[in-house]
Amino acid sequence: MSAVTSGLSPASPSGDGWAFCAQGHKHWGVYGASGLLVRHRDGHGHEWVLLQHRALWSHHGGTWGVPGGARHLAESAEQAARREAAEEADVDLGALWTTDEFVDDHGGWSYTTIVVRAAVALPVAIRGGESVELRWVRADRIGELDLHPGFGATWPAVRDLG
Repeated sequence: MSAVTSGLSPASPSGDGWAFCAQGHKHWGVYGASGLLVRHRDGHGHEWVLLQHRALWSHHGGTWGVPGGARHLAESAEQAARREAAEEADVDLGALWTTDEFVDDHGGWSYTTIVVRAAVALPVAIRGGESVELRWVRADRIGELDLHPGFGATWPAVRDLG
């Protein structure tokens, strides 16, 4: 699939490790990566998105994006996004229904954004050490945050999905 620098064999079931895409960029996720874009519309017509403030030690640490991470071998993008969200956020994933997806293909490596909806702004808390904060952000204010470069590049494409 892509050049791996983590030392894992290509047959390893874990997707944890670095890969390079055809564009020469270094990405986390030997088999690609995916994330969960959780959306909610309030009673005033405002669209809200659940965002993660990434831990400083992580790739592009200190930036904002969606919960997500490396896909494992034979894991679908949605399975990976939900698994990663469960590892990073204490949120009721059973209350979310999938509405759309967007694949950002870099050639040999891709990131899939799984768009899900929540009927209400679910309570959320940090789980694990990969987040500084998790917060519902009004969609029209997302541009005010320091976004993860990948999320910032795809936000215009995913903003109106789902």
